[in-house]
Amino acid sequence: MGQNAWPAVPTEVSRVLDGGPSATALRPAAPSAGRLVGIDLARGLAVFGMYSAHVGPDTAVGGPVGFLVECARGRSSALFALLAGFSLVIITGRPRPRTGQPGRQAVARVAIRAAVLVVMGYVLTALDTDVDVILSFYGLLFLAVLPLYRLRAGTLALIAAAGALVLPQILYVIRQSAEAGDWADTVIAWDPLARLTDTDGVVELLFTGTYPVLTWIPFLVAGMAVARLDLTRSGIRPRLALAGGALAVLGHGGSWLALHTVPGALPAVAAATDGGSPASAWWSDTVGSPDDHTPLAWLLVAAPHSQTTFSVIGNTGVALVMLAGCLTVAERLPRVNRLTRPIAAVGMTALTAYVLHIVALWLLLDVWYVPAAGSDGMSALPVLLGFVGAAAVVATLWTHRFRRGPLEHAVYTATRLARHVR
Repeated sequence: MGQNAWPAVPTEVSRVLDGGPSATALRPAAPSAGRLVGIDLARGLAVFGMYSAHVGPDTAVGGPVGFLVECARGRSSALFALLAGFSLVIITGRPRPRTGQPGRQAVARVAIRAAVLVVMGYVLTALDTDVDVILSFYGLLFLAVLPLYRLRAGTLALIAAAGALVLPQILYVIRQSAEAGDWADTVIAWDPLARLTDTDGVVELLFTGTYPVLTWIPFLVAGMAVARLDLTRSGIRPRLALAGGALAVLGHGGSWLALHTVPGALPAVAAATDGGSPASAWWSDTVGSPDDHTPLAWLLVAAPHSQTTFSVIGNTGVALVMLAGCLTVAERLPRVNRLTRPIAAVGMTALTAYVLHIVALWLLLDVWYVPAAGSDGMSALPVLLGFVGAAAVVATLWTHRFRRGPLEHAVYTATRLARHVR
């Protein structure tokens, strides 16, 4: 992939991009708005996917509902991470990265945004819901990939590929070392972030958490590479979809092949997950996660959140296919685009929609003691549809009047401090 020539970006578009990644509020006549609405559409779908993981039916219900929920788990957060990388490039300059004072101010905006996300994440974590809150990890991820913001699409793609191939193996070694020794406990004991938040602090963010920064970097870098492309150029979207499809097959298909050809791989995975079914480990998280010791065979798994090369490659591919589809809908299918406007509205207010659904869960389960939806799918599905419907209605009404969601506006206001950078 290379960096292509871009059309001039109108002043109105530039103002929206300076304020944040959402562009649905642009006037219909604004050039290239369609591809940016497609980003909002993809982000909205990612939010709904995370809803399904948190309040949806258990995958054990089977049938179409169980299958869709199973597909969404893990992949929605990967799509969200890829779009976070796209947003970072928008903030720091697209099509060309900002330099000089504007560049320094853009970097400061990203750093402030990252700090706000970390704080928000720990505040939500303190509510003690069953949700593995991702915002603190995202905040650190923004800082981790920020030094790459000036690179071209091809270079970013190579870095993403190298990261997918190398970083999961490094994480495996670090986790094995933490299990075998006590260095992690020592770091946690001295970590002020761990004491302040009553978590494992930096060790959790980098290595041991559900979304370890070390293996989630490739998702953001891949999103940065996509953002450097001219998405209006003929053939870019089909090639993006084909590349994503190839990566999905390589990741999940490669995992299936490895698990079935490497001697002892399937029994080792099954034993490590306390009898969890290894047959689905090449694509589904129903296999579970290792209980005490993570065998070397775990590196052949491609289940979401397994933090392996196969899973990173496969989930990146699925995210690219979803993104290409959303861009195509926004650009080429106006009738379908009109029907999906509520989803795009959720994408415009994604941070607000994500935070409020966790707060709603806390209120329902821990404050009002409403019984949790069962795993039979009969009660959980209406709850999921209620969350999705409420988010779509509220986001549509809000974005009809305001350009940003309330929390998006709060973050934007905080990042205005970057104007003082010289």
